[in-house]
Amino acid sequence: MRLLKRSWLQLLLKLTVAMGSLGMLFLLSRPKTGWDPTYILRYSWLEYTDADGSPEKVCNCSAILQGEREALEQAKILAITKDFHKSVQIPNEYYINATQDCRKFKSSRKYLTFPLSQEEEDFPLAYSMVVHHKVQNFERLLRAIYAPQNIYCIHVDKKSEASVVSAIRAITSCFPNVFMVSQRVSVVYSAWPRVQADLNCMADLYDASSKWKYFINLCGQDFPLKTNLEIVRILRSLRGGNSLESEELPEEKKWRVSNVHQIVDGQIQGAGKAKEPPPFNLPILSGNAYIVVNRGYIRSVLEDNRVQALIEWANDTYSPDEFLWATIQRIPGVPGSTWPNPKYDMTDINAVARLVKWQWHEGSQGSPEAVYPECQGNHVRAICVYGVGDLQWMLEQHHLFANKFDTDTDPIAVYCLEKYLRQKALAELH
Repeated sequence: MRLLKRSWLQLLLKLTVAMGSLGMLFLLSRPKTGWDPTYILRYSWLEYTDADGSPEKVCNCSAILQGEREALEQAKILAITKDFHKSVQIPNEYYINATQDCRKFKSSRKYLTFPLSQEEEDFPLAYSMVVHHKVQNFERLLRAIYAPQNIYCIHVDKKSEASVVSAIRAITSCFPNVFMVSQRVSVVYSAWPRVQADLNCMADLYDASSKWKYFINLCGQDFPLKTNLEIVRILRSLRGGNSLESEELPEEKKWRVSNVHQIVDGQIQGAGKAKEPPPFNLPILSGNAYIVVNRGYIRSVLEDNRVQALIEWANDTYSPDEFLWATIQRIPGVPGSTWPNPKYDMTDINAVARLVKWQWHEGSQGSPEAVYPECQGNHVRAICVYGVGDLQWMLEQHHLFANKFDTDTDPIAVYCLEKYLRQKALAELH
């Protein structure tokens, strides 16, 4: 009976996709007990089309994703227009008010409230999301990755403005599988609290459900490059392995782990003394804050005595998020880990966790020194904040997520990526 219901629902979705704008309204429900027609709602659906009323609809996303110069130039001009920017911004108060009616909020914001396939339902994921501002960015990210079989822990910086906290708390209250972390911390850039935020979510996610298969951590300015089904299939292909940057620690970064650091007035600084060597003579590897790891890896983080000792040792280092996960990944016996031998080193380009354009690795097309093309947006702390001109290249990459996006600087890049992913997710039903 359950399979029959799902087949009926998928057939309905296919018909809706085929009908296009004429099929924007269809019947949908997933009642708690039984298939009761009285629960069925009229649901304004499909993808981000003109019917959505969004100001970005004037852009030709298909042409943008194909790299057509005229469409890109029009989008870039629009993105710097003051009136356009004002029209696309969603204030925090909107989320606080709109979530008073959760059913209406999820309908109007077009959340996928049921699994699109049995394959996805059987392979739930766990997400940690560390946020400190830009609620609109966060909500659009959540909407893009939301599926009812997954589970989401949200860490909002303890220093965040009250309106940010209230808006995100209101959003999470509308979803049974999205929750605020049990213990918030004041995040300090390049210091231990950035790691602690993820650790707190890891513990909450591990305790909340035993069903999820993989853990992925995000920040509020990430965005997916793949549909949920594509993510599931890529993770299944790892066959229990993990995918994250983990390579030899460069000589110029060794000071980060050989000197004691402390937080003073909200900033990290050296304490003027050397650190003891790491426990168990563990080799310290270089990586980054963003990882794709299996449930067993998270169990090791929370329970393995070697990892616990490493965590204790690392909490007074500089930028521990850029070596801790990479080092754990090379500890023998950690599920999904690889041997610490350099032949197992993995760069961020080869891992699937995150696509980031670092300013010093960019270059003109055809340049042998360039790792990737020049940023088509702007840079923040040497990281590319993507523009519409980056989209075509990004979608050719194998990574699951990319960083950074900002609806304040280029909302069209996010909009076109949203539209592409939604259309692709529905097309996968065929």
